[in-house]
Amino acid sequence: MNHTTSETSVPDEVLAHIADYAISPEPFSETALSTARLCLLDSLGCALLGLTFPACSRLIGPVVPGMTIQNGARIPGTSLELDPVQAAFCFGTMIRWLDYNDTWLAQEWGHPSDNLGAILMTADWCSRQPAHSGRPAFRVRDILNAMIRAYEIQGVLALENAFNRAGIDHVLLVRVASAAVATQMLGGNRDQVLAAVSQAWLDAGPLRTYRHAPNTGSRKSWAAGDATSRAVRLALLTLAGERGYATALTTPTWGFQDAVNRGRDIRLARPFGSYVIENILFKVSFPAEFHGQTAVEAALALHSCVKDRWDRIERICIETQEPAIRIISKQGPLKNPADRDHCLQYMIAVALIHGELTAAHYEADAASNPLIDVLRANMEVVERPQYSRDYLDPDKRSIANSIQVTFSDGEVSPRIEVEYPLGHRRRRDEARPALLAKFTANSSTMLSAEAVSTLVELFEDPLRLDQMPVPDFVQLTLRNATTGPGK
Repeated sequence: MNHTTSETSVPDEVLAHIADYAISPEPFSETALSTARLCLLDSLGCALLGLTFPACSRLIGPVVPGMTIQNGARIPGTSLELDPVQAAFCFGTMIRWLDYNDTWLAQEWGHPSDNLGAILMTADWCSRQPAHSGRPAFRVRDILNAMIRAYEIQGVLALENAFNRAGIDHVLLVRVASAAVATQMLGGNRDQVLAAVSQAWLDAGPLRTYRHAPNTGSRKSWAAGDATSRAVRLALLTLAGERGYATALTTPTWGFQDAVNRGRDIRLARPFGSYVIENILFKVSFPAEFHGQTAVEAALALHSCVKDRWDRIERICIETQEPAIRIISKQGPLKNPADRDHCLQYMIAVALIHGELTAAHYEADAASNPLIDVLRANMEVVERPQYSRDYLDPDKRSIANSIQVTFSDGEVSPRIEVEYPLGHRRRRDEARPALLAKFTANSSTMLSAEAVSTLVELFEDPLRLDQMPVPDFVQLTLRNATTGPGK
């Protein structure tokens, strides 16, 4: 017997809206679908690049070394076949490792492509099971539809609910969104989706401790993989008959709102549709926490003005939005790559010095350059109130930064202001070729030139891509069985 939340009481309104949306047959716009294809392309490339970093690749594999599973979910860039729960962890971790995948910014922030760990791995595993025989395999179009829904659930919840102010990490929303779409993909009905989502909220946390000094560490790079993996586990438990909890959010004292969210209600700022994926932010040119992306663009524009004049720099004035000050403005020693890629001053200094910013610049060798800390010491970070207002304006959603350098002889550089990063919807046409180039470069680190070319051609043919069975698509992403992580 399948237990449901409705057996006990009327479910929380937010839970009901999520469940209704997750199973809705509503067709999505071509804008939403075309953006979802870009998100799939970009996330896959980020995952493959992540595998080239030993700190990431050591985490990729079965829970118990040597365990195998027949017809399991296959991990791109490897020869591994795993159960869907661990597969979701692995692929989700790979996508997020370098802080290079797409981003959503609001009262809460996060990376909706983290949900692809659950979505793609569930689809590949389910399509390859003997019990699935006789039914059509999932197609890439099904993946795109699931992505749109997961992005929307995570992103709409982020619009007016600042979990970070309660010390809770944004990957909570990955767990909620992935639980909804994974349950639906596995055949769950409305009550079962609602039950799995209620379980995701009951998990509460995790805390943001690992994202902030003095505890910043690499957990922030696998936290989303953990969340999307947990969602698949909750979906499978629900489909095995585990009941849900109708008022997981609103129960006095014990519900999420009172026990975790400091008494604040969970609100939906707008009806679910495809708003989030249509307005998603891509990290096109460099891996950097998104509140600082436009700052890096500004710093790159100033590189030629400041290079070879380091000893004459007196002050670097950075104007930014309030969330950037709260999240990534840091002084003092930076302990590891996780600390550095969330430091506004560090990423600006590297861009000023080198005229570029890559994932390698967060590693210890690059960080040992003493000029980085000299420049950081001369930086002044201040809030520009208009930037903070425009950041939350639903018609703008800008992420503005400006930089101006003052030299010891009184000379002042141009004040470079960038309101909208290259990955913003307002610059989507400009970003498309750059995203394709980013994918080509990233995927070439793990796949053959022939495989990369095949994937690029596929993404340039949307009709063929959409109709491709997921197992065939995943096959194109696999590393040669004799090389790479997993062997």
